Amino acid sequence: MATPPILCPQCGASVTADLLVCPTCHAPLAPEEGAAGAGGGSPASTAAARPRGTLRRTSTPPANPFASELARRLNRVAQWAEGSQSLGIELPRLPAWGEEAARASSNPEPWAEVVRGIERIAQRRITSALEDWERREKARLTRLEAYSVDSRLEREQIEEVLHSARSGDIPLALSTFQQVDRVVALKERHLDQAREELERVIALLKDMQALGVETPQDPDEIADDLESELRAGKLASLKQQIRALRLQSVNRLKAGLPKYIAEYGDYLISERTHGIATELEAVELARGARDFFRGHPEEGLRRLRSLQQRHGTPTGRAGRSGVRPL
Repeated sequence: MATPPILCPQCGASVTADLLVCPTCHAPLAPEEGAAGAGGGSPASTAAARPRGTLRRTSTPPANPFASELARRLNRVAQWAEGSQSLGIELPRLPAWGEEAARASSNPEPWAEVVRGIERIAQRRITSALEDWERREKARLTRLEAYSVDSRLEREQIEEVLHSARSGDIPLALSTFQQVDRVVALKERHLDQAREELERVIALLKDMQALGVETPQDPDEIADDLESELRAGKLASLKQQIRALRLQSVNRLKAGLPKYIAEYGDYLISERTHGIATELEAVELARGARDFFRGHPEEGLRRLRSLQQRHGTPTGRAGRSGVRPL
């Protein structure tokens, strides 16, 4: 004989009396409710049959103990994904429908295994990405060490990053990775800035020499001295020397450049009287002078030297550059 159906007190779905949990809303079914549904008894008679002092069973389903554990694990994977963004990898995630089904499931073990699988895949991807990062980072440290920049601590921390990732401590691995990456980037930025300033001041001296303006020091000799300071890792003293050299060069240019510009302008006028079109050269000469006197000496001299290379040198300007000792 088939078991007569009953109604779920939570959602009203028709279920069989031998079930303990509603398959639709997962609400627990009380044994007395099943009996009442089978015998057709009224709610009043069911309530009368209940012993005095017994509380009525509520229809609210009990909390799923797996829900809090699921949220904790998914939040952890989300934190891993956020911390590994700079590694350029994408971690697997449980879709929204899967998370909802896992929270409502009466048998959470299959979903727990899915989450554990996601964690294993995420850990493997992070560890593999950190191993690739280790090779790149050590190459960066080798370059810094060539300029006498101490990087012993960073090398030790790289080993700690990989050990933490392989042992499963992903948060510690990612936090240490980010710290090492920031420190190395900062050291590289200081080194690159010093290199750029060195090359700019040497280019300024060479442009002055090419235009016949007196330079504070010979560009080749001072370039070797500054390069030695850079290779020795003396960035602070190097920057002081570069600032002093640039200031002296600009002062020399303020004294000698107006004369050069006037002579070159006369040279263009003389060529124009001989039928040579010099309008574009005159505009470039004016732009170079404007850049210099607006506080951009490197840009101004670059324009003037480019003009000289394209159009030639005024008679008597070649070989007039000199070097005066500091």
